Amino acid sequence: MTDDAYLFLVDTGLGPGWQGTPVSLVGELECLGTPAVRAWLDAHGTDVNSPALRVVPPEQTGMIPGEAERLPVPLDGEELERVRRAGATDPVAAVEEELLAYRDSEEGRDALLRKALAAGVPAHRIVELSGVDPASLPSAPRS
Repeated sequence: MTDDAYLFLVDTGLGPGWQGTPVSLVGELECLGTPAVRAWLDAHGTDVNSPALRVVPPEQTGMIPGEAERLPVPLDGEELERVRRAGATDPVAAVEEELLAYRDSEEGRDALLRKALAAGVPAHRIVELSGVDPASLPSAPRS
């Protein structure tokens, strides 16, 4: 795994099996205005509005097709969270929003942790979003 997020270009003729998140769904990313990214986009004859331009967070770089043109980019914490949420499925995104809200409350802790695990949210994301002690996850009752 790398510490950088990646921009990459996909063949838009591949249909619904595309990987990564279209940059247009993420919103403004500071790196898109840098000379390095602009030069990379120019070299490939595209721009930031292209449906072929995708982004993945560091933990999902394995989703990038092997033949895809790619560029590592640094994202700040808020940008990285937007990339992750934009790429999440609807059920996972909904549970992740609940986990973020949980930071302010202890009510329903075990039920929320079970729900997140059942929805397929990885343990490291549960810890990151909710602020719970990682050791408390295995002890959370599962249904």
